[in-house]
Amino acid sequence: MSRSRGTAPPTRRRPRRTPRWRYDVLGLLVAAAVGFPVYWMVLTAFRPASEILSLPPEFWPSSPTLGNFRRAMGTETFWANVRSSAVIGLGTVLVSLVVGTLAAFALARFRFAGRKAFVLVILTVQMIPLAALVIPVYLLLNEAGLTDSLGGVILVYLAFTLPFTVWMLRGFITAIPVELEEAAMVDGCGRLGAFVRVVLPLLAPGLVAASVFAMVQAWNEYVLVYVLLSTPERQTLSIWLVSFQTSFGTDYGGLMAGATLTALPVVVFFLAVQRKIAAGLATGAVKG
Repeated sequence: MSRSRGTAPPTRRRPRRTPRWRYDVLGLLVAAAVGFPVYWMVLTAFRPASEILSLPPEFWPSSPTLGNFRRAMGTETFWANVRSSAVIGLGTVLVSLVVGTLAAFALARFRFAGRKAFVLVILTVQMIPLAALVIPVYLLLNEAGLTDSLGGVILVYLAFTLPFTVWMLRGFITAIPVELEEAAMVDGCGRLGAFVRVVLPLLAPGLVAASVFAMVQAWNEYVLVYVLLSTPERQTLSIWLVSFQTSFGTDYGGLMAGATLTALPVVVFFLAVQRKIAAGLATGAVKG
């Protein structure tokens, strides 16, 4: 039976969409929950000792002071520990980027025996817990005479940062059309020249994202550096923070000031390259 001409067609109900403001409120709540410990750490760093343990706690110091920072920076090994952290962090980043870029390029562009097994090994290394490797790593470095040395710590950190670096950069290189390299080689570039002039500029977002990961891992790591470095002047800032906890109690002002100083370089570096990181993660997720 045909439908009469005057009858309007049935309208489809559109699915209800959750108002955008709800997502905004949820995001603000999550950001507040994550950022509150950092907020409290920074405020405690500026509080005088008389206000740190006062009840009820004040959400803003009534008399801010820089004494906690002066006391933290005036400790005997502070600048030596800053130097050690910088050497270990930058050394880990540079070596992991150089080795990881070459390894990722080989995995993305060449076909060789054991290629899939190598990728599987890279993923397997990521699943090994750090605590299970502390004793074997110490014994291995002790046999090589690399305990209590910054070079030995950098080599150990590379074992944990390289797999992720290789895996991430492989996705970036795979997303770069191989025709661009072939065109450069037709114009007279060799394989290395095409890699330097074509691949590396397009790989910049991935290099930034991988460098941030390696820097954060090397800067904040505690267990390995505590086991491998015994000389106070060679230890890193993460070990230096423990010096504020003594048998007489905890210097919360100095501890929070030291934690703020320790986190500041990584935060500044992250804010400087955050746009590159976002672009890099999005690009690397396209193909891989």
